[in-house]
Amino acid sequence: MDSHAEASVELGAITRNIAALRAHVAPAALMAVVKANGYGHGAVPAARAAAAGGADWLGVVHVAEALELRAGGLQEPILCLMAVPEHGHAEAIAARVDLSAGSTDMVARLAAAAEQAGRPARVHLKADTGLSRGGATLADWPAVLAAAREAQDAGRITVVGLWSHFASADEPGNPSIAGQLAAFKEALAVAESAGITPRVRHIANTAAALDVPAARYDLVRVGGGSYGLATLPGGPPAWLRPAMTLRARLSLVKRVPAGTGVSYGHRYTTTRETTLGLVPLGYADGIPRAASGLPLVSARGRRWPIAGTVCMDQIVVDFGDEPVGAGDEVVLFGPGDDGEPTAQEWGEALGTISYEIVTGISARVPRSHHE
Repeated sequence: MDSHAEASVELGAITRNIAALRAHVAPAALMAVVKANGYGHGAVPAARAAAAGGADWLGVVHVAEALELRAGGLQEPILCLMAVPEHGHAEAIAARVDLSAGSTDMVARLAAAAEQAGRPARVHLKADTGLSRGGATLADWPAVLAAAREAQDAGRITVVGLWSHFASADEPGNPSIAGQLAAFKEALAVAESAGITPRVRHIANTAAALDVPAARYDLVRVGGGSYGLATLPGGPPAWLRPAMTLRARLSLVKRVPAGTGVSYGHRYTTTRETTLGLVPLGYADGIPRAASGLPLVSARGRRWPIAGTVCMDQIVVDFGDEPVGAGDEVVLFGPGDDGEPTAQEWGEALGTISYEIVTGISARVPRSHHE
């Protein structure tokens, strides 16, 4: 580690996770979702590692993310999962990037962008089967299909996929899962009757890919699972490995007497003479302020509590009588090999999910990538 802190990414873990997931969902194809800078892991390196593991597709949210992958040499099919009117659709179409549409307006926009790009747009039509987020409701779905059929007959778009997204696939047995599967089946039947025959049908996210075989269809979209994470109860299966480790070096160590107030608001006070260590990471780096007081730092083979309030740029750790020194390494989360916390544990301790933890690590924390 050359700097005061780093988020170290084990690319081989991503590659092996993808290979294992691909075997798990076979014969369905697999899309590795590398949106949000590859869930904080680095979009292009993560995409290359996923491709090495056999990912058939890559998924992003924004056109700019797709173009970054193309500029990085990735040639796999790429789908932009969110339909945003202001995106540079013509540039995406020219770069052979697939786009999503969940309304007649977006179908029209993509058809117009295709004329500008000089080639048909590759489009995935999205049905809202119960998440009530993106996509067409089942009431609006026939009109979207009709618009797409008209644009396809005119040579402006090619309907490559039909898709949807689960609301609660990470809650095994939730009745909405079966309800959305039924709604998706209905949406597919309506599309077929409208003369739309897609190359791929997809609804499964990581949780459904792992836990709901009926949801796999032709393609599954694996986001967190690519990086060894999952939102299922208890986290990911043991055969997925977390790829990111967040570590730092102590920038200052000092002994203080009993009764010393620590950090903003003195929400922590030492109960005896003790050693405090300063970790140069704070909430501007993605350490949630709510982590104040929790034993989420690992050093010298054990866990230590964050002493008092998480600051913008630093946290304080109470090491008791442990003989730590400036420059010693601490680990905030990793794969758990040496007993360090995992992103899953951070999420559980803070009442959120591991995805928020890893995507929240800010750009000012250097990334290092290794096999």
